[in-house]
Amino acid sequence: MQNSFYREIINDHNLRPAHKHELAGANLELRGVNPSCGDDITLRLRVADGVIQDGAYTGDGCAISQASADMMLDLIIGRSEAEARRLAEIFMRMIKGKVSDAELEELEEAGALIDVSHMPARVKCAVLGWHTMEELFKAQGTEENKEEEAR
Repeated sequence: MQNSFYREIINDHNLRPAHKHELAGANLELRGVNPSCGDDITLRLRVADGVIQDGAYTGDGCAISQASADMMLDLIIGRSEAEARRLAEIFMRMIKGKVSDAELEELEEAGALIDVSHMPARVKCAVLGWHTMEELFKAQGTEENKEEEAR
């Protein structure tokens, strides 16, 4: 029964994504591509004072890549870059099967993708949005990155 519930969450985010649209006023943008299966997204964030004010993505791909990007945005909007990066780190460990129950709860609906850890061909699909977000912050040299590098 739990498996069908997870499938329902993934299908809902894929078929009715809240964050799949253009984003006016975005100040961070990066395209992420999974060449092995053709997933292709462009992630856009509006970040002010170290907080992710809004986010969206556009592009095409499989249900897992699209749902994962949408769930990620649900989770990170309103949080600091540091919190978003910490959640991405937890998500990556979940995909590798190395996450505690408490950490899994922190991922909220994104935890529905836990079974991807048993599907090696789908891992790149699930992590595309998360990896793109991490690369976006690295590439943009955000204030937190500059402070981290200065330490």
